[in-house]
Amino acid sequence: MAVTDKKGRVADKIALVTGGADGIGLAVAKLLAQEGAKVIIADINDAKGVLAAKLVRGTFLHLDVSNEASWQEASNKIKAKFGRLNILVNNAGILGQGAQDPEHVTLADWRKIHAINLDSVFLGCKYAIGLMKKSGGSIVNMSSRSGIVGVPFAAPYASTKAGVRNHTKSVALYCAAKNYPIRCNSVHPASIMTEMWKAMLGTGQTFKKNLKHHSEHIPMKRFGTVLEVAQAVLFLASAESSYTTGSELVVDGGTLAGTLTSPDTNIKKKV
Repeated sequence: MAVTDKKGRVADKIALVTGGADGIGLAVAKLLAQEGAKVIIADINDAKGVLAAKLVRGTFLHLDVSNEASWQEASNKIKAKFGRLNILVNNAGILGQGAQDPEHVTLADWRKIHAINLDSVFLGCKYAIGLMKKSGGSIVNMSSRSGIVGVPFAAPYASTKAGVRNHTKSVALYCAAKNYPIRCNSVHPASIMTEMWKAMLGTGQTFKKNLKHHSEHIPMKRFGTVLEVAQAVLFLASAESSYTTGSELVVDGGTLAGTLTSPDTNIKKKV
């Protein structure tokens, strides 16, 4: 998607996207840039991050989202270069590897996933408030459908995403109580075709079989795209959602609207 100079829905806004080097994060960065924002892509993968920043004509910032010192450094750099931050998309996150059920997940894995998925959102919101409370801004936290329902074979992930969902509301209410011109909302994607899902679905005929199986359990009978998630983020980042804070926007093809609310996260056992 090409970046243009045309004024857009977030024209002249300074936007920081964590985990912006690929996947949903990169799609968000591209769309924000297309709509006029000056985008800062933050990632721990420098090689991918630099390429992504060039793609959106933006800035790359090395950031370990689980480390407060890294956030402090990033905040200082943003303040020095841009003087403000208008949009923060807390997107960085991992699913975890190995046993992730409540019985067998290790404490080390539990803590690692929480550090990257949840501590990162706490830290991002903390430092964004400092950068936004005078000039105003919008914080968009990437949760998941898994933050609303239980997920038996991805318990740490679900726990973190539930934490993101609730912390979003706490931040929104805090900023409103302090009369800060900052809104905070969460996005809850599910069944979005990313590299993570491609890896779980397998390859060749196995991929086709698993894709068909999972799609049959989605009311809209298909996977979503990263662009469809990015469009939800753009709405919450823009002035179009100026009266929206503490809310959650679900992008899941209708699954949570019905009775089938538990995602099929045991798909690896079927491959």
